Amino acid sequence: WSPVTHFHALQKQRTHRPMKFFNNSSTITGFILLGFPGPREKQVLLFVLFSVVFLLTLMGNGLIICAVRWDQRLHTPMYILLANFSFLEIWYVTSTVPNMLANFLSDTKVISFSGCFLQFYFFFSLGSTECFFLAVMAFDRYLAICQPLHYPTIMTGRLCTDLVVSCWVLGFLWFLIPITIISQMSFCGSRIIDHFLCDPGPLLALTCTRYPAIELTSSTLSSLLLFIPFICIMVSYSLVLQAVLRVPSAAGRRKAFSTCGSHLAVVSLFYGSVMVMYISPTSEHKAGMQKIMTLLYSVVTPLINPVIYSLRNKDMKHAIKKLFGIETEAQIHGT
Repeated sequence: WSPVTHFHALQKQRTHRPMKFFNNSSTITGFILLGFPGPREKQVLLFVLFSVVFLLTLMGNGLIICAVRWDQRLHTPMYILLANFSFLEIWYVTSTVPNMLANFLSDTKVISFSGCFLQFYFFFSLGSTECFFLAVMAFDRYLAICQPLHYPTIMTGRLCTDLVVSCWVLGFLWFLIPITIISQMSFCGSRIIDHFLCDPGPLLALTCTRYPAIELTSSTLSSLLLFIPFICIMVSYSLVLQAVLRVPSAAGRRKAFSTCGSHLAVVSLFYGSVMVMYISPTSEHKAGMQKIMTLLYSVVTPLINPVIYSLRNKDMKHAIKKLFGIETEAQIHGT
């Protein structure tokens, strides 16, 4: 039996007896994640490719965490936020890639109900936390550049900790109720999800009856999650830009732009792909586009982020060299 062969036929079977989440009497034991269909050779090649990407992501973000942890010069709010962001990225890829790797080598490509909804919850909760972290990091850059004299008294260790905790708590509460409700719905007919993870769109398409209130709630929460942090980021950097343009020296302007450049690159990559995925009117009709965009912000972005932050930041490069014991004498003496 091949899930790819029977995908279109099973999609039409919406009149079967409904199944409930955690219903032991049902003969259906889970959903089928199609992932990236293809011959066995292609599946093995994708397994190797994403295994390398996963390991590089863990190593890159782990390096940033270790560098911040062991270099006293990086014990500042900016780098503490960056270390927490890298920690978040590690868990973000872990919520999807290991199951994707298992799926490449699986013949049935089945994910259990509990596994599907747990992945749904953690993937979207971690993604929500990332949105809040990006906004907090932009706020930190605004304070550092626009309020440099008051920055040490405003961005204290206590405030930094409170902001980090708030990001995690808000992120994991944001979609809790909709996901809990969706997990208790009845599902009919085809259990095939044409994706590599449990996404709300394909899941809601498998329900026996439409629930407009749940769809509207999920859509509203997604929109608020995207736009509120994004507006905060744009306002912060608008104020930063105004402040930088008032700096008389070109060297001072370059330094200020360099400080913000890494974060702006990460914001552009993450929000660009997410907005194409969830706001573009045609994206919901193209499974291939959904997979590519989801890969971009859930797998590629966590891989590239450590490179962006380390290559564009002199202090981070010095800390990583020190971590590997290749720090130069000039760096040791601070020259």
